[in-house]
Amino acid sequence: MRPVHLFLGVIIILAFATANAEKFDTAVLQGLDKVTARVSTFSAPIGQTVQFGTLEIITRVCDKRPPEEPPESAAFVDVSEARLGEPTVSVFRGWMFASSPALSAMEHPVYDVWVLDCRNTRSPDAGN
Repeated sequence: MRPVHLFLGVIIILAFATANAEKFDTAVLQGLDKVTARVSTFSAPIGQTVQFGTLEIITRVCDKRPPEEPPESAAFVDVSEARLGEPTVSVFRGWMFASSPALSAMEHPVYDVWVLDCRNTRSPDAGN
């Protein structure tokens, strides 16, 4: 990562962290399989592993600014590749931003994954 991108990433993270973002329990991600050119949208509940091709994705945090502020959703994700008969390899760990997917992009020869949104799937009156 170039120093300019790293600096911009730190500035955006700090600005996002101070914006009183709400916490959500599910990240909405989108993935591209570059071999088949198929795009898939899928939900990734916080702390649970979801599969996309050979990738295993765990979303750690998903934050979204309130409606009265400039729109932004961000998720901290861990992405590993698990191929049959091979050890699992970490391919990405960090923040992904819906408004700037290229700022902190996962680099992989077969797959692209990026965050679209954050949502709450549990009912507000469920007592959680």
